[in-house]
Amino acid sequence: MADLDSEVPPLPPRYRFRDLLLGDQGWQSDDRVQVEFYMNENTFKERLKLFFIKNQRSSLRIRLFNFSLKLLSCLLYIIRVLLDDPTQGLGWSPIIWVNRSLPLWGLQVSVALISLFETLLLSYLSYKGNIWEQILRIPFLLEVINAVPFIITIFWPVLRNLFIPVFLNCWLAKHALENMINDLHRAIQRTQSAMFNQVLILISTLLCLIFTCICGIQHLERAGNRLTLFDSLYFCIVTFSTVGFGDVTPKIWPSKLLVVIMICVALVVLPIQFEQLAYLWMERQKSGGNYSRHRAQTEKHVVLCVSSLKIDLLMDFLNEFYAHPRLQDYYVVILCPTEMDAQVRRVLQIPMWSQRVIYLQGSALKDQDLLRAKMDDAEACFILSSRCEVDRTAADHQTILRAWAVKDFAPNCPLYVQILKPENKFHIKFADHVVCEEEFKYAMLALNCICPATSTLITLLVHTSRGQGSQQSPEQWQKMYGRCSGNEVYHINLEESTFFAEYEGKSFTYASFHAHKKFGVCLIGVRKEDNKNILLNPGPRYIMSSTDICFYINITKEENSAFKKQEKHRKNHESKLSYHGASRLPVHSIIASMGTVAIDLQDTGCRTCSGPTLALPSEGGKDGRRPSIAPVLEVADSSSLQTCDLLSDHSEDETTPSDDEVSAGIEYAKGYPPYSPYIGSSPTFCHLLHEKVPFCCLRLDKGCQHNYYEDAKAYGFKNKLIIVAAETAGNGLYNFIVPLRAYYRPKKELNPIVLLLDNPPDMHFLDAICWFPMVYYMVGSIDNLDDLLRCGVTFAANMVVVDKESTMSAEEDYMADAKTIVNVQTLFRLFSSLSIITELTHPANMRFMQFRAKDCYSLALSKLEKKEREKGSNLAFMFRLPFAAGRVFSISMLDTLLYQSFVKDYMISITRLLLGLDTTPGSGFLCSMKITEEDLWIRTYARLYQKLCSSTGDIPIGVYRTESQKLTTSESQISISVEEWEDTKDTKEQISYRSNHRNSTSSDQSDRPLLRRKSMQWARRLSRRVPRHSGKTAEKINQQRMNLYRRSERQELAELVKNRMKHLGLSPAGYDEMNDHQNTLSYILINPSPDTRLELNDIVYLIRPDPLAYVPNTAPSRKDSFCNTVGQDSREETQL
Repeated sequence: MADLDSEVPPLPPRYRFRDLLLGDQGWQSDDRVQVEFYMNENTFKERLKLFFIKNQRSSLRIRLFNFSLKLLSCLLYIIRVLLDDPTQGLGWSPIIWVNRSLPLWGLQVSVALISLFETLLLSYLSYKGNIWEQILRIPFLLEVINAVPFIITIFWPVLRNLFIPVFLNCWLAKHALENMINDLHRAIQRTQSAMFNQVLILISTLLCLIFTCICGIQHLERAGNRLTLFDSLYFCIVTFSTVGFGDVTPKIWPSKLLVVIMICVALVVLPIQFEQLAYLWMERQKSGGNYSRHRAQTEKHVVLCVSSLKIDLLMDFLNEFYAHPRLQDYYVVILCPTEMDAQVRRVLQIPMWSQRVIYLQGSALKDQDLLRAKMDDAEACFILSSRCEVDRTAADHQTILRAWAVKDFAPNCPLYVQILKPENKFHIKFADHVVCEEEFKYAMLALNCICPATSTLITLLVHTSRGQGSQQSPEQWQKMYGRCSGNEVYHINLEESTFFAEYEGKSFTYASFHAHKKFGVCLIGVRKEDNKNILLNPGPRYIMSSTDICFYINITKEENSAFKKQEKHRKNHESKLSYHGASRLPVHSIIASMGTVAIDLQDTGCRTCSGPTLALPSEGGKDGRRPSIAPVLEVADSSSLQTCDLLSDHSEDETTPSDDEVSAGIEYAKGYPPYSPYIGSSPTFCHLLHEKVPFCCLRLDKGCQHNYYEDAKAYGFKNKLIIVAAETAGNGLYNFIVPLRAYYRPKKELNPIVLLLDNPPDMHFLDAICWFPMVYYMVGSIDNLDDLLRCGVTFAANMVVVDKESTMSAEEDYMADAKTIVNVQTLFRLFSSLSIITELTHPANMRFMQFRAKDCYSLALSKLEKKEREKGSNLAFMFRLPFAAGRVFSISMLDTLLYQSFVKDYMISITRLLLGLDTTPGSGFLCSMKITEEDLWIRTYARLYQKLCSSTGDIPIGVYRTESQKLTTSESQISISVEEWEDTKDTKEQISYRSNHRNSTSSDQSDRPLLRRKSMQWARRLSRRVPRHSGKTAEKINQQRMNLYRRSERQELAELVKNRMKHLGLSPAGYDEMNDHQNTLSYILINPSPDTRLELNDIVYLIRPDPLAYVPNTAPSRKDSFCNTVGQDSREETQL
């Protein structure tokens, strides 16, 4: 311790006890030195420079004063000329000497002194070491010529009448004006307009040339014709306009020389000015200029921000945006960093768009461009991502920065943002409306596997249409499909509604059924006044309130509807009469089958608990009376309500596991997935495993220490597979799995999911899917037949082909889908019974799906599509058979969802609830049921509506109908022309119809040949004629040859597949090469009329109430109550 104390240095003498208490503040204050910065700016020169040059406002005032002095000197010169008398001098003396009065001389001397002093001061302040640069400047030389002679006359009075070219001050005024405009732009913090400056320079140059010529000619002609200022002005205008009357001409050579010089200067200077003006004008046309501030404050406009503008995207936006009547007066300002291409330029020159669409070339990250677009005054800003980029993550990053920039510049502007990747969605949570492309895409593709054509259903709901498409067609299905496609989702307050006001205090199902029965509208959801959450079909226990917002499906909104009670009652009476007697039954199915593409229905129905509830009552068949249906109660009765059998079911399906499950040791639980691959995913109650599967067991085609299976056949799945072919396992693929494993899907109906990936998935994705039952992956491609066979394509119910990111961009835009289309066509030829759902980049390429070059019916539909496009239809491709059947889908079709949200802010929420992306407590979900033989006693859609509402509380919203016409083998395999069909129809019409469920079987069969002939005539008018053969014998021989050729090709493909299966050690028993359903026709009827007849195998779309909303509080345990929430019916088990 003594050593340590000795090492401590002693305190300085000034550290006293007070210093120890105050710390180091005392001595620090004594040693502190104050430092002053920017001392160089305190000099006299710097202060003058700050006032005259650097300070924007003071500099602007100085330049304005200088400009006024120059104009005053020119004005004094004109006054001197008007007061002068040129006749007093002789010879050349009038050119040298002038008459200048003393007051005028005094004013000119004063102006000269001020101008010269200001010029010298500014030259001194801007001096940078090179004095000759300051002296030899043209403005300085002109200032010396105009000011120094006046100062000399002060000291030499004899020279007071000496001529001084004061009119040259006009050029100094022009120079001061240019500087003043520059300072003005800086002072008011506005972006300098190069166009305005160039126009100003051109006009001022032209005026200075004319003024100089006028004053010069007038003064020189004092010794000649003695012209006045007006005569000189006349001469200059006539000369510069190249008219040259010759009545006024210069007489002396100096004036002639001046004219020559001025013409030469004009020929050099003016073309240069005009060239710069024209260049700036073209550049402004490219960039689009500015959106007027006055227009922005008096008119309404929206801003569309895109990275690159394609004609398809532009037309989709404009057609959907301006489809709403209240948006007709809105302006659309497009802000795009790229130059407008030729197609967009041609479209925007159409008068319908040129008056309402303004294109601005600029970036949303620049405040100047946002100011040009008047973003702070915009009603909304739409920010769209570029989905054709190879790097979609980079495209999302650009979208995020654009959204941030707009939010920073205009915080009160509503934002409508489209994002591609779900993991980037949380960066733009502040936006008012967000549509994540991959979320919607995968959820829609998943529902397509269990609720067929969900993609077509959602696409038709989010597109604005009047339902008038193809109403002139003789095809009945096109009329019904086109008319029902006009249905959209609308909203109205209950107390203000004619549709729903009378149902206040009634149950939701009662209001939905009676509104559909009375008005034909489909009530699908409500929203309470004090709650932002929308409830789809909250169930019969929900009581309607006067303040509720009702959401319904109809052709048009109620405000645009007229109510004619008498006419409606008459129609209802006629429809009731049409139910009695077999002869009065309408025919709704007109099948024109001429070798159409295969649109089959394989395991698409989701058999639900509504199956047994539609069974024919035991007392229904007595005395030939029609079975009765229980009425829909105004208020739900818990004793009669069946809650979909999801909670009351105690079948063996859920309570006791099957023998296979016991042997395999598999038991499912219900809960929320413990791991989500990205931030922002909505939690969904799902079927889960008690323990996660090891990653090695997720690989379908490779065995591990836990199992030795190497192909789908070895697993022995009870249900058919769902195969997803994708390039990478992106986070969006998680949204494909969740809807297929949702808790309301019965356990026995769960389909195994196989992910066929081009690239191996990462660990984060495997962590997310390893908790779900029967989810596997395999590295392979649909290009490889062996990979398809290993993953179980022969046992699959659905094959989903997702568009690959690497092929979304191509040199020719529409060629981006080429590889996908050809691969799907190969699948279609090899596995014709497989239900293939394909995603395309461009909707226009739907015509190539399952393409048949000689199919007359498809060619007729192609003609129909062209006619619909000529009529201006937004969905010209809707009558294409693959789209109508839900076999093809393009995510760009959902762009209208974002556009519609500007008018219908609830559309995104409703769509997410329908797709299962969001789960709101008390809100229902989308499912489907299939009409079987036992269900045909329901007969009509209205009775089905009543039966569902009175029993399970389900709300039907549409029907997926499949019409089939089975031909003989030769007819189904050969593509024949319309004329050949007409010639051979008598000998080859061996048609086996499915037994009709109505009592008018014979009537229908007798009517269909006539209706078919009408459809043949319609197809013949639209399709190209094919020349007939010389005789019927030659035709038969030709058809037989084609039949043999096609069958040999079919057999060759079948042998190829079977040989590959044998080579891989797979049994070819599951491959049925002749199961070809090429003569089926499927389409959707959204909210059909109540008198629509149900047909066998119709798929009915249902919005089912949330079963968890009815869980009693006295449930024994969460696990037990959830384990009994599945239906007792399921589709037939498929043994592989």
